[in-house]
Amino acid sequence: MALFEAHELHLRFGDRVVLEDISLSFEAGRLSGIMGPNGAGKTTCFNVLTGRYKPDRGRVLFDGADITGRSPQAIARLGIARSFQLMNLFDEFTVFENVAIALPATRARGRNALGHAYADPALVAEAHEILDTVGLAARADDIAKALPYGERRALEIAVALACRPKLLFLDEPTAGLGSDGRARLAELVRRLKGQVTLVMIEHDMEFLFSLADDISVIHWGQVIAHGSPTELRTNPWVKNSNLGKLA
Repeated sequence: MALFEAHELHLRFGDRVVLEDISLSFEAGRLSGIMGPNGAGKTTCFNVLTGRYKPDRGRVLFDGADITGRSPQAIARLGIARSFQLMNLFDEFTVFENVAIALPATRARGRNALGHAYADPALVAEAHEILDTVGLAARADDIAKALPYGERRALEIAVALACRPKLLFLDEPTAGLGSDGRARLAELVRRLKGQVTLVMIEHDMEFLFSLADDISVIHWGQVIAHGSPTELRTNPWVKNSNLGKLA
């Protein structure tokens, strides 16, 4: 059984069918990609998988349990984290504080959680370990809003990792990055592969094909192709589309 499965998801907004019988599965320890043209339904699909939208029909399973329709907070508590196209950071907090406040042990302290985090050597070490993983250990005391864009992306991933997820969804992580930023992000994703199961929506096909173990192609709210990057390069639909030219 796959770590995460979606079965025949269907979602309609008014008269518009956005997702139609979407089925996906993500194996533990792998990086699975989702690609498709703008407006194909990729981010809407992510929103259903992570609880922001409830499907009209279909089921979502995580580690064998049915999580269909659960809230994003309930799904996150099960071990699923997500980054967003638009970053969601505490800009006035330091880099360290952004990560420390996301640690489960910090959140469990309730009031004055950050004060407890600073006072607990184990929590300080845990936050710095995560920052080291994403290459931000040297920026721990910097204010988050002062970071360059690429490092803000890395910090957002660090915040997600602080939740100690089993599964991490990345929504367009290269958005807004230049070539150097994409290269650094690719190296980070390679380090994370095997440590946590990854699912990535990505418009940069070169980036996605260089990292993913398998990729699902969504178009008009349906999965129209699935396979390894090598298999998709020879898929007739992908080859004849703009996606194929990018890949």
